[in-house]
Amino acid sequence: MYPKKLSFLLFLAVSIVAEAQTSLTPDQLWKLGRVSGRGISKDSKYVVYSVSTPNIETDKSSSKTYIIPINGGTPTEIKNADSLLANTKISPDGKYKISSEEVKIKKISGSDFYPDLPKSNVLIYDQLNYRHWDEWEDGKFGHVMLTPINGDPAKDLMQGEPYDCPQKPFGGDEDFVWSTDGKKVVYVAKKKFGTPYAISTNTDLYAYDIATGTTTNLTEENKGYDINPTFNQHGQMAWLQMKRDGYESDKQDLIVSNGTTKMNLTAQRDDIHVESYTWNEDGRSLFFIAPTNGTLQLFKVTYPGLTKMMPMISQITKGDFDVSAIVGQSGNTLIVSRSDMNHAAELYSVNLTDGQLTQLTHVNDDTYSKLSMCKTERRFVKTVDGKNMLVWVIYPPNFDPKQKYPALLYCQGGPQSPLTQFYSFRWNFQLMASQGYIVVAPNRRGMPGHGTRWNEQISKDHGGIVMQDYLSAIDNVSKEVFVDKNRLGCVGASYGGYSAFMLAGMHQKRFKTFIAHDGIFDFRSMYGSTEEVWFPDWDYGGAYWDTKNLAAQKSYREFSPSNFVAKWDAPILIFQGGKDYRVPLEQSLQAFQAAQLRGIKSRLVVLLDENHWVLHAQNAQVWQREFFKWLKETL
Repeated sequence: MYPKKLSFLLFLAVSIVAEAQTSLTPDQLWKLGRVSGRGISKDSKYVVYSVSTPNIETDKSSSKTYIIPINGGTPTEIKNADSLLANTKISPDGKYKISSEEVKIKKISGSDFYPDLPKSNVLIYDQLNYRHWDEWEDGKFGHVMLTPINGDPAKDLMQGEPYDCPQKPFGGDEDFVWSTDGKKVVYVAKKKFGTPYAISTNTDLYAYDIATGTTTNLTEENKGYDINPTFNQHGQMAWLQMKRDGYESDKQDLIVSNGTTKMNLTAQRDDIHVESYTWNEDGRSLFFIAPTNGTLQLFKVTYPGLTKMMPMISQITKGDFDVSAIVGQSGNTLIVSRSDMNHAAELYSVNLTDGQLTQLTHVNDDTYSKLSMCKTERRFVKTVDGKNMLVWVIYPPNFDPKQKYPALLYCQGGPQSPLTQFYSFRWNFQLMASQGYIVVAPNRRGMPGHGTRWNEQISKDHGGIVMQDYLSAIDNVSKEVFVDKNRLGCVGASYGGYSAFMLAGMHQKRFKTFIAHDGIFDFRSMYGSTEEVWFPDWDYGGAYWDTKNLAAQKSYREFSPSNFVAKWDAPILIFQGGKDYRVPLEQSLQAFQAAQLRGIKSRLVVLLDENHWVLHAQNAQVWQREFFKWLKETL
């Protein structure tokens, strides 16, 4: 027998290990602090960041702001963050400030047209774009306002035009900036209204000259996206650009102009799709983030200016993690946000000499110390056409290869978005694996980071070789002795939801259950009800009534899941946001109705006040509970 003291110590050690090996739960996931870098203080001594924490009971989030020494140390909560950060919306000479305000321009409501009927609840439209993302068009537009500091009236730089800045739904303060000399305001706008707006992605950069009151289109020759303008201290402007109108997932390049000539700094690299960027403090190079080989990494590119030298691109960080945002720079140190499949975003410093990352914030360390982590593994799978496809495999905590586990095929949305080491608060691989499932997440066709050709092969082929990529991935992993081939599930949202609907009609008994969130079910009704029509125009090939368009006719015939419901043979859970106007409500209603009338076990969960995402704490908890309850029932 052990001495009493030794017995107690052994018991304590076992207890500590047991505590450290608990698995992540939906409640714990939603209580994690969400770290967001705000910038570096004006004296370059501190990193300013906020931590938002959702509260399930109140269905709201609380936020606190902190500073931490740029070289690491103890964080301090502050109340005066704005006084520590440079106000980039004040002109360099201190005479003006710029902001965005909603301005009523178009008559839309019944009372707009008939003032004697103020209680009418009516909207009247003559063109498309009558609703967008999660809002009905109300005749108000976000406009850039120039306000003199001396108290004179503000001026609408967009002069009463029916155009938006920032761009809806995702644009922010980055859509309007000062030139280096403070003589101009450059802003992003898609100067189209109604039906032309709904069928085009052509945003441009406009420069408003304060002295003359004139506006110049700086990117008129480019017909795709032009976004995110910034200036360096030399007056040179950088921005992000896609070339083709109507193609939201075109290769996104980093452009710089010195006022007379423009240079594409990333055209040389077919595999580079720039997600975000910032100028180096020296103004001679830029840092940017791009997907590569299943991760998001930090790169640097030189700007040669008027010389004949080629821009030089170098990768700064490497590893199985995501560098998801650049917060700021102080000399040879860059502050970034970093995450991986086991850890939500925290702030790190990057040594620009050697790429070494050092963790600055430790918001969720206490929670992680009590959790078992999930092993993530790179696997390369041969596709049906002989390509090597990267597949992430995420294993349950304390994985034992002698046991058998159910597996989930995860289908990524987008459709052309990278599948990297991201940490989602809904589609969370750590959470899924922690409930005892092996997660199989393929970097299938249609993902940047593997070359432009790989990314573009999905266009006009939504239900083609991409579906074979999915099946190749799950078939490969299912060969392992630790995978229970009789307990395979398929899950996904957006294009991933579409993938679940499509695979349900062609999986040949592979899957025992499906889960689809906000997925496209019927191409015809999608074309007739989605708000951004440029998406099906590009991705399907055109309108369903264009019988001479062979590409479009093939899409509607071969790739619409509604055409293959007769082959559905497995249970399906369907989630749908009630305010999702990108993939509207009737898509999920049709799918659920078809499953019910065919006698297939099915469930519909409608989140009435959510858009394409789930943003409310209690709704998110219902989502998680229904998700895992369904898997327990059917898998």
